[in-house]
Amino acid sequence: MSKYSTKLLGFGDNVVDIYDHQKTMYPGGNCVNVSVYGKMAGCEKTAYMGYFGDDEEAELVIDALKKNGVETVKCRQLHGENGYSRITLKDGDREFLDFNEGGIRGKTPYVLDRFDLEYMKGFDVVHSGNYSFTEEELHKMKEAGIQISFDFSDDSTEEYYRKTAPDVTYAFCSFDGTDQETEEHLKKIISMGPRLAMASRGAKGCILYDGEKFFVQPAMPLKEVKDTLGAGDSMIASFLTGYTGRIKNGVDQDVAIRESLKEAAAFAAGICGIEGAFGCGKKYE
Repeated sequence: MSKYSTKLLGFGDNVVDIYDHQKTMYPGGNCVNVSVYGKMAGCEKTAYMGYFGDDEEAELVIDALKKNGVETVKCRQLHGENGYSRITLKDGDREFLDFNEGGIRGKTPYVLDRFDLEYMKGFDVVHSGNYSFTEEELHKMKEAGIQISFDFSDDSTEEYYRKTAPDVTYAFCSFDGTDQETEEHLKKIISMGPRLAMASRGAKGCILYDGEKFFVQPAMPLKEVKDTLGAGDSMIASFLTGYTGRIKNGVDQDVAIRESLKEAAAFAAGICGIEGAFGCGKKYE
């Protein structure tokens, strides 16, 4: 029995996170993570939509999605290398060594047709991000009435925001700055069109802005830190799951935001106790 009636679709990136120090590879990618975390956080239904390669790395991600109950009926498998990033850990924090820019997925952008858009309409929110190669499709989605969540991460330029944010409903980012700098950044994002904007700030927690007021959520204490990979994605997934479910049940928006942020902070703290984004690791030689 799901906790919320939320239906969440991840559209875009999937990668394998290769941990050199462990000789283990883990399934991941922002959109895959959000789909899996959404299921873990209580979504009624989650799905992932994107392109895979046809190598061992691709099979690891596909198998992990299946094991976690994430629908993949709109995915395609192409001939070529799956996306990967090579990572090591220092004091529990990830350090990226190299990546292959999405592999075959980066060379073959997903072009949505009318049937894809109809499928997307079956979800409350469709999540994508700035490593997904989906920017050119966002306008189609918005015109179709689809609510779009988008992760701008910590490296999007102002030009990128101005091009992408007007099509986005819920904007997420990572931001390392003072409280005032963070608030100014969120104001700027909201001025471009999104309904809500949230900045994750690591140990400082997060700040969300709805165009009228700011909501501050401190980070929850970490019982165990094995790996911070996926902490931001888990915040996004849990917030979207809880907020959407509460709004559908008629909960006041301010209450829905506060309760969902608190729940998301606790969920993210728990994810830091898992190796890889969500486990499912596989040893390699």
